[in-house]
Amino acid sequence: MSEFVQVVGPAGVMFVPAGQAPAVAFTPEEQAEIRCRTFTGEQVAELSAEQVIETLAAARRIRAHTDAIEAHALARLDQLRGQDRYVADEAALELRVSRHTAALRLHRSRQLTQRMPRLLEAMEAGQIEATAAGRITEATDTLEDEQARHVDTQLAEKLENGRVSPTNPANLARAARRLVEQADPDGQAERARQARAGRKVELLPGEDGLSTLAADLPAEVAASAYARIDAMAHRARHHGDARTLEQLRADFHATLLLGQDPEVAAPEGAATVFLHMPVDAALGMSNTGCELSGYGPLPAPIARQILASRHSVWRKVLTDPASGAVLDVGRKRYRPTTAIRDLVAVRDAECTTPGCHRPAHHSDYDHLHGWARGQHGTTAHTNGGAKCRWHHRMKDHPHWTLHHNPTSGTSTITTPTGRCYTHDRTPAAPPEPIPPDTPTDRTTSGTDPPGDPPF
Repeated sequence: MSEFVQVVGPAGVMFVPAGQAPAVAFTPEEQAEIRCRTFTGEQVAELSAEQVIETLAAARRIRAHTDAIEAHALARLDQLRGQDRYVADEAALELRVSRHTAALRLHRSRQLTQRMPRLLEAMEAGQIEATAAGRITEATDTLEDEQARHVDTQLAEKLENGRVSPTNPANLARAARRLVEQADPDGQAERARQARAGRKVELLPGEDGLSTLAADLPAEVAASAYARIDAMAHRARHHGDARTLEQLRADFHATLLLGQDPEVAAPEGAATVFLHMPVDAALGMSNTGCELSGYGPLPAPIARQILASRHSVWRKVLTDPASGAVLDVGRKRYRPTTAIRDLVAVRDAECTTPGCHRPAHHSDYDHLHGWARGQHGTTAHTNGGAKCRWHHRMKDHPHWTLHHNPTSGTSTITTPTGRCYTHDRTPAAPPEPIPPDTPTDRTTSGTDPPGDPPF
């Protein structure tokens, strides 16, 4: 009987006769990575603890290498497009991330390929993943190119001689910041000034009816703001408020931003947001169909709580029972352009560009057939769609094509490479089910040809 041995190669794991095993040898780490690429969930379920740890290490090395290849690919796309402003949009559609996330990755790829090649080599070798690399490149953002390359070389030397370990991303970032201060000791004030110039607020949709409101602020301002809401929370707890400290901090944060009295109650939204709610859900007869523009599905009890707020304004929206499409919006306002904008905002809910979730009521009204340039487009809901300002401008780019059908709600975007991405609008109201005994077409008799009128 022939003896077979297990061989691990680029094609996977195979068994060959002992005398025919290839002479090429792979390191234990390379073998683990090849096995990791070919594993199934069932195979992992049978691994020992030692094998699981080995697999985790292999997965981390593969991920780091893949992050490096993505950085190279993004940099190459940026080069091919001549650093066009819409490179991040093109990458986002294929990476299946937001434009903001793709822009951050694109910026990181530029830093890695142009200023920090040694760090990129460490990623290719499987030592450092993109998250840690991003923290390092962020620390060197304000340096001149030559200074950044000097920091890159010094950090690589520290990694090689073991003075810095790649196992802790926080330590890596801290070491990079120290090297940045050494490379440019006089630039600390300027770096702080530039960092403060980038202060911003972001709304990050979460799950189960929650979202995160994140603010990048000067350190002393953020610390003072937190100290205030923390003191208010502790004072409320001391006076018997049943809410937890975390809940109180969140509620005081919201009430202060909304300009309400934080000593009265939990916050009620006063700014304008669009909540789409079927009448049966509003009456408590159903618990489905509630949507918050820019967020998505919302539990009906939460939606009814928002509806009951004294700050809420109710507006009638007429929808097609069969499709759920918006047909009309109750009009109590005189100016027709406002009514058209309202209808489009309710109908589209979000920017109509695939992958963009900017709420429609914060977006532009886009003439699908232009008003000028000989297109003779009308200003009507049938010729209008919601587009955020960024994608409204992209529409005029010669290498991009954006199309939206306001009737069907289907939107397409075609990139400079010819790839097409499609999105179908979610109806403002769920379609009503058709009873099984309801005829959908006229039944013809044997003497009445199909399609002929009944006379």
